[in-house]
Amino acid sequence: MSGVRYPDGWRVELLAKSHNRTRFQSGQDEVDAWLKKTAFQSQKKHLSSTKVLLDSESHIVGYYTLATSQVDFSDLPVEIAKSLPNRQLPVAVLAWLGIDQSFQGRGIGKRLLATALKDCYDAAETFAFIAVILDCVDAPSKAFYQHFDFAELPGYPMRLYLTFKLLEKLAVD
Repeated sequence: MSGVRYPDGWRVELLAKSHNRTRFQSGQDEVDAWLKKTAFQSQKKHLSSTKVLLDSESHIVGYYTLATSQVDFSDLPVEIAKSLPNRQLPVAVLAWLGIDQSFQGRGIGKRLLATALKDCYDAAETFAFIAVILDCVDAPSKAFYQHFDFAELPGYPMRLYLTFKLLEKLAVD
């Protein structure tokens, strides 16, 4: 997970008003609409943080949005919940991740996911959480995340999680 490499001249930046979001097309309407209409406003209100991957010409190649939330103790798998207090528990949320269609199929989604998870891991030095959770927009998205060890949260077929313990292992490897 550490040392994620992108092509020369590419960079990851916090979303700014100056970034041209209108050209971004991931092929998923919800993912595109979030970036174009909501991400910057949500960031200004400190509800989430969106980072964009820019190519050497400053076009948005992809993006991810992170936030924090809580999950109820009772929603967790027994093997995780058994050692935790019976209350609302803090989680990091990978709220959105999208890659422009013109860049899909090149492993960029995997690298952008690794960058997002590294941000979560780094944030854990300041804000503790038990897992990273996300809600999948469709079955192919779910399969993508499951390939990277995200597991289904019991009772929520499209909500996946990655325990902090596994995140920590990925960060060290």
